[in-house]
Amino acid sequence: MSYPIEVALRYLGSKKRAFISVGTTFAILGVALGVAALATVMSVTGGFQAEFREKVLGVNAHVLVIKYSTDFREYRSIMEQVSKVPGVVGVAPFSINPMMLTHGDATATGVLVKGVDPARSLGVGAEGASTAVLDLPRHILPGGDLTGLRRPGSKPAERAVPSLPEVPLLEPDAGARGALAPDAGAEIDLLKAYEARILEDERAAAARDAALAPPTARAAEAEGAPGAGAEEAEVAIAEGAPRGAIEPQGGYGSVLPDDDELPPEVDPDPCADKEQIARMPGIVIGAALAKNLSLDLGQCVTVTSPTIGFSFANGAIKPPVAKRFRVIAIFEAGFEQYDTKLAYADLYETQAFYDQGDTVTGVEMKVDDIDNASGIAREISKLLGSGLYYTMDWEELNHGLFTALRIQQIGMSAVLALIIVVAAFTVIATLIMVVLDKKKEIAVLKAMGATDGAVLRIFLYQGGIIGVAGTTLGLLLGVAVCKGLLVYGFPLDPKVYFISRLPVQARPQEFIITGCIAILICLAATIVPSLYAARLRPAEGFRAQ
Repeated sequence: MSYPIEVALRYLGSKKRAFISVGTTFAILGVALGVAALATVMSVTGGFQAEFREKVLGVNAHVLVIKYSTDFREYRSIMEQVSKVPGVVGVAPFSINPMMLTHGDATATGVLVKGVDPARSLGVGAEGASTAVLDLPRHILPGGDLTGLRRPGSKPAERAVPSLPEVPLLEPDAGARGALAPDAGAEIDLLKAYEARILEDERAAAARDAALAPPTARAAEAEGAPGAGAEEAEVAIAEGAPRGAIEPQGGYGSVLPDDDELPPEVDPDPCADKEQIARMPGIVIGAALAKNLSLDLGQCVTVTSPTIGFSFANGAIKPPVAKRFRVIAIFEAGFEQYDTKLAYADLYETQAFYDQGDTVTGVEMKVDDIDNASGIAREISKLLGSGLYYTMDWEELNHGLFTALRIQQIGMSAVLALIIVVAAFTVIATLIMVVLDKKKEIAVLKAMGATDGAVLRIFLYQGGIIGVAGTTLGLLLGVAVCKGLLVYGFPLDPKVYFISRLPVQARPQEFIITGCIAILICLAATIVPSLYAARLRPAEGFRAQ
């Protein structure tokens, strides 16, 4: 061991002046606290990113292809093309639309019902689950079964073709000649007959109004009419018409029922018949949504399209569509936004809500490496470079969420790194005190032949030892804090943070980066005191204080 290291260790553990060793201890503790805080925050923010990525990829695919038009009928050929791209391990069509779910008196609006292919999307009935695009099966709660999602014999929906009314055609030159057709006289007679019929209906309506008018009003009209007698003023009352005061049956204090209760034979409830429920198509809903609707496995839920009143679709007026589904499984993704606003059904069943026929919203894919999803998405975009399709990866689909998490991690890490900088000033103060206290010793060393570089290394070693010791202690403290947070499971409000517990992911590379940064900051802090000691002349050291 060279003498600069021995001298540096001796200065750190000097017993001649107690405040020197105490200052060194506080410098080490300052570095340790800064490193522990930075490592813990990086682990927590990294845990948020990993947790959200897991939740997002648990119910979403890695790459999506969406058509700019709503008429996406050629999705099978698109699936065949993108399945040949290297890195793509699974392809499936999907449709997603907002719906309203009703069970009893409970209603949930704005629920996204996603239509999927059970075999391609969930691996139901497939040879292996490795080709399944979604990881939804591993989020299914015990008791759920996805095999009943598609009914036997189901087929894609057919597009409704509206029947247009027949419009009578005019003669080609009838308007051009300005002359009437040969049967124009018959049409004029018909118009006159219509006019006479209208006048007759008006007289009949006036007679009815006069008959139903109050007696005082009729008498007033009779007196006001000049030359009209009492017999002409009176209007005959129809036989069987009510006369005098009428009291409702039960008296005026009777109360009508609030709701019309019809017997089951008049208005049967399909959700009360177990046989009919067993024949209904299956649906998978989130755990929080099932709790809000008081739903359980095997129960019936009504899904209604969000059309208000009537809508004009494909040239025909179409009312809202309501279909009943049977709850076959409940999933819990751990993400409040998904557990309360997402449901899965068969693609063929969701196509029936709209008269678009066999069309989908898009095509979703699963890739072998999610970190390479953006590159695969660009390659697919080049393959489908017709301008009709838009390709995005999972991170772009949730761009706002992951951008906010990344900015939060960088910002908090930068702020907490200031703690290490503050600890570095403690290192500077400690070394300056050592240099001022050891002026005579430094002068002796230089008089004995020590070079400026050797003196410089003494204090560099001292600052480096403080940095290494503080960093090591800080990393151990950071690991202990992360383990404690994992064991304790710090609870969070899922309505605010979308997850129920504080996520922590202690990755070795982040701890290594934090330690290296702390050591570099401590070494940089020793440069000024070390240069001052190296440039100190022996005569200045022996000069009277």
